Amino acid sequence: MSDRIRAHAAQAAWSLVRRTEALRLRTGGGGRRLLAGGPLFGVPAAGPAPATPLPVALTVDDGPHPEWTPRLLDVLDAHEVRATFFVIGAEAARYPELLRRVLAAGHTIGNHTFRHPQPFAALPPETITQEIRSTQRVVSDETGFTPVLFRAPAGGWSRTVLSAARDQGLAPVDWTVDPKDWRSPPAARIARTVRRARGGDIVLCHDGGGDRSGTVAALDTALAGLRSRGVEFTPL
Repeated sequence: MSDRIRAHAAQAAWSLVRRTEALRLRTGGGGRRLLAGGPLFGVPAAGPAPATPLPVALTVDDGPHPEWTPRLLDVLDAHEVRATFFVIGAEAARYPELLRRVLAAGHTIGNHTFRHPQPFAALPPETITQEIRSTQRVVSDETGFTPVLFRAPAGGWSRTVLSAARDQGLAPVDWTVDPKDWRSPPAARIARTVRRARGGDIVLCHDGGGDRSGTVAALDTALAGLRSRGVEFTPL
């Protein structure tokens, strides 16, 4: 079996883990991990039994983008939501002013590799390491901020990927709510999925990689709905 086939099979397996983790969150499992050493699937609890519901973490991948990132930042500001932006290093190098704007607005930045290659887990270990290291360097050089979070493209995890991230001081982060906005479905469908988020969920959205007008419109609607339910948000 080729490395590429094994990597695709592993991504399918991680999808099953992801769905299991989402179910655990909804049945009182909190942010505890199903697999020791795996990525983070839920917002960590401050203690063994938090007195208040856990917040939701909104995460945004594949930017920065000169059109969609500013528009998304405006929506987040309007709803007083702080998010985590997992940036692609090559895009960050092209638009460093957007990195600085993200941080100035109170959001945080995570590492999402330099070129977003897929399947990520099929790459040679030295390439995986370089993809992560290059983005660390870009963000740090342009902002003075060093990311501490990492997300593999398309959730392409493996022991090699997890080790490479942790060797560079990065905590691997996955998600539990995925509106698949990268496929550009109708905004109403994106909003419907995001509104299902509950305390402890990590929501995946995108501000790069294509036309994200639907994501911007959907989040404006969904965040208003979640806020009306009393849902709190936190950057990771």
